[in-house]
Amino acid sequence: MLETETLASADVVTFPNSNERRLRVALRNLDAALAEQREAIALFRAELAALGTAVSGLGDSAQTLKERLHEASEDTALARDAALRLQQTAEAMTQAG
Repeated sequence: MLETETLASADVVTFPNSNERRLRVALRNLDAALAEQREAIALFRAELAALGTAVSGLGDSAQTLKERLHEASEDTALARDAALRLQQTAEAMTQAG
C-alpha cells in the first residue's frame, strides 16, 4: 500500500518527443482529418443529390402549373365568349320585345 501511495503522488515524467514519434502523431492526426473530410464530402454529395431531386421536382411542378394556367386561360376565353353571346342574345330579346 505504501508503494501505491508513492506511485500516485509521484510526478509523471514525460519523455522528450523524438522526431519519429512526432511524425507518427502528425500522420495519425492527418489520417483522422482526412477521414473526417471524406465523411463530410460524402454527406455534401448526398445533400447535393437531394437538392437535385428537389429542384427536379420543382421543375416538374412548375411545368404542371404552366399547363394548368394555360388550360384555365383557354377555359376563361371560352366562358368570356359564351358570356358575350348570352349578352347579345339578351340585348336582342330586349330590343325585340
